[in-house]
Amino acid sequence: MFKKILIANRGEIALRVQRACREMGIKAVMVYSEADRDAKYVRLADEAVCIGPASSTHSYLNMPAIISAAEVTDAEAIHPGYGFLSENADFAERVEKSGFTFIGPSPDSIRLMGDKVSAKQAMIRAGVPCVPGSEGALPDDPVVIKRTAKAVGYPVIIKAAGGGGGRGMRVVHTEAALLHAVQTTKAEAGAAFGNAEVYMEKFLQNPRHIEIQILADKHRNAVYLGERDCSMQRRHQKVIEEAPAPGIPRRLIEKIGERCAAACKKIGYRGAGTFEFLFENGEFYFIEMNTRVQVEHPVTEWISGVDIVRTQIAVAAGEKLPFTQRQVQLRGHAIECRINAEDAYKFTPSPGRITTWHAPGGPGVRVDSHAYTNYFVPPNYDSMIGKIIVHGDTREQALARMRTALAETVIEGIKTNIPLHRELMVDASFVAGGTNIHYLEEWLSQRER
Repeated sequence: MFKKILIANRGEIALRVQRACREMGIKAVMVYSEADRDAKYVRLADEAVCIGPASSTHSYLNMPAIISAAEVTDAEAIHPGYGFLSENADFAERVEKSGFTFIGPSPDSIRLMGDKVSAKQAMIRAGVPCVPGSEGALPDDPVVIKRTAKAVGYPVIIKAAGGGGGRGMRVVHTEAALLHAVQTTKAEAGAAFGNAEVYMEKFLQNPRHIEIQILADKHRNAVYLGERDCSMQRRHQKVIEEAPAPGIPRRLIEKIGERCAAACKKIGYRGAGTFEFLFENGEFYFIEMNTRVQVEHPVTEWISGVDIVRTQIAVAAGEKLPFTQRQVQLRGHAIECRINAEDAYKFTPSPGRITTWHAPGGPGVRVDSHAYTNYFVPPNYDSMIGKIIVHGDTREQALARMRTALAETVIEGIKTNIPLHRELMVDASFVAGGTNIHYLEEWLSQRER
């Protein structure tokens, strides 16, 4: 096992990984920007190294600075968390060439799954169902593009091969708008991701967003830990997640989960990963794989009893998975609300100093956050300041616990999206379960009328 790990991230995930290291008797080295100098996890770290100014370009995305910090502190491995460099194959490669272990999949796996075209082709070969669409990247020939769209059937969605986080996609309803949409998406993709390739898929009208959590080791063992429903989204960004997904038969989950685990074995995947699907009319359609730990991993940890971050570290050190698929037992229901420093309905960021911070507690309540009273939320990064996660024997109990937890939470000095969560927890459609990915945006537009 590693003796010292460098954590190349910030915020709640940095604290989460630090806690896992503490439990495992591993020293944690924190890197931080000047904006995060007073962060809780920096003060709690065994060692901390400033790697640059507030700008993430010059700090958390600065590969040489992070690797230098690992060298000067004699760290053996680097955990990238999520976001920033966590799915950057070049970074993973540089980490390993510098003599450190990258706590995540191999650079080759990240490249394969990070490019949406190659990922889809790999999943088709592995028997994982995919959304109907182009076989690969769209060519420049307008005749072929129109023929492909006609075969797929309108509406279609044009997606950037190197895109992610809800960016680099455009829905097209008519042939008249098709070529302009392709060219515009290509230009945006080239500028944003350094890869102008785009591909086409059938645009599903009212799907749910269902994902399968997997864990795999270097010894060709892979398991899935059930599913999560992440359909409550705004602009392709998740707001609420839960596990298991309401109303989907277990036999369907088991069938798709087994295919995901088999696909991991086929491509030689190691570490934690998530297969994301659109689910409509009883069918799963693969859209992408995230080759890292997810923001929403706690809901799966709670229903499975598996510490995903700790397992990530163990398999990176070469250990075998400590359990088989048969030993995975899912219990109860878990819900997570992402707490963001933003206006609850206008979604404008609200950085600043937190004058009061009172987190909820009680049975079945978990709070993952790096914030505290007098903490200054910097304007330089993502607005998420924490997550409230609850668990109950049933979904009804989990909902009741989340309502209580949100009512107990007090955050003053900045605006947060807690009022939005409080409303959604009593919304009839959400309480019934099974809302689609468009529901929240439609709900918000009706609320404004």
